[in-house]
Amino acid sequence: MSPRPPAAAAARSPVPAVLLVLAVGAAWGLGLVGVAPNRLLSGQPVPLAQVLGQAHWAVGLTLAGALLAWVLASLRPLTSRRGVVVVLAAGLAVAALALAAGGEAHRRMAQALLAAPADSAPTLRVSLGGAFWCLAGLAWLGVADTLQRLDWTASRRALGHAVLWLPLAAVLASGRLDALSLMQEWAQRQDVWAAACWRHLQIVATALLPALLLGLPLGILVARRPRLGQRLLALLGQVQTMPSIALFGLLIAPLAALGALWPGSGIQGVGLWPAALALVAYALLPIVAGVAAGLQQVEPAVVEAARGMGLTRGQRLRQVELPLALPALWSALRLAAVQGVGLAVVAALIGAGGLGTLVFQGLAAGALDLVL
Repeated sequence: MSPRPPAAAAARSPVPAVLLVLAVGAAWGLGLVGVAPNRLLSGQPVPLAQVLGQAHWAVGLTLAGALLAWVLASLRPLTSRRGVVVVLAAGLAVAALALAAGGEAHRRMAQALLAAPADSAPTLRVSLGGAFWCLAGLAWLGVADTLQRLDWTASRRALGHAVLWLPLAAVLASGRLDALSLMQEWAQRQDVWAAACWRHLQIVATALLPALLLGLPLGILVARRPRLGQRLLALLGQVQTMPSIALFGLLIAPLAALGALWPGSGIQGVGLWPAALALVAYALLPIVAGVAAGLQQVEPAVVEAARGMGLTRGQRLRQVELPLALPALWSALRLAAVQGVGLAVVAALIGAGGLGTLVFQGLAAGALDLVL
């Protein structure tokens, strides 16, 4: 038996060239960092070339070498070895950009500290500019395109994405980015963020469990009775069109009245209760639709075989249909969770807490780094 031939290299793609052109445009037209005298005033962008002129020569050399490796690996047909080179080059480029931005922040903060009076701290803010975010995003897109064209397994692709951010994580752990306003906001509110994150997860989890308990039988009903199911899905779709802040507000009065009628129950018109109920209403559509779609995709021959083996209708549902529909149910639950994480931010406006508290504090104070 002849040996198996090696896998052919992936075909060339125009994506790396397009990303490179966009990266040059972002580096040329946007600032790597923004410098503002305080939090309330908008910052002035500092171009990448000016930052690199002040940075250590090793940073510029690392960035140039990473870009050269990217270009050389992208010009030839893609192989696994060249794919690893692309991932490493992208990671080193992002880390070099972060080092340059952190070095510029340290330099400017040191100058502001020398110029400030002895009894006051400098109010200068140095934030990451549009060039950094655009170049980091383009690097991630390039790595994602490379890993997709290599047709690696899911675990190897996940490892590739992790390798992309490892150099940046090392730079972050070294403390060289501490002078950036983003890290200053983190240092000042680290304990508050931990409590807000826990509260945010509590809101989402409180909504997902009843949504799953309600959505599972409703999804089975939609799959069993299509006419009734169409009306039910249309009703749940109408809930999706309602703005979240409006639904939160509509729930305040009835829940407050219910709490007055049932003292000691803990039901209130503001806080966790209206937030959780609203998120349950929003999560029902993806869960119900996912359960129904999963059950409808089960092959009729499999159900007939289970019936021929003597399984009752309930046994067929529990032992055959639901296990086969589990991938669709899992996707629907994941979609509902992602949607709940986003909508729970708005729940901070009705006193539910969570990460939305920090978001709205940052918006009110004009501190975009706090929002980030």
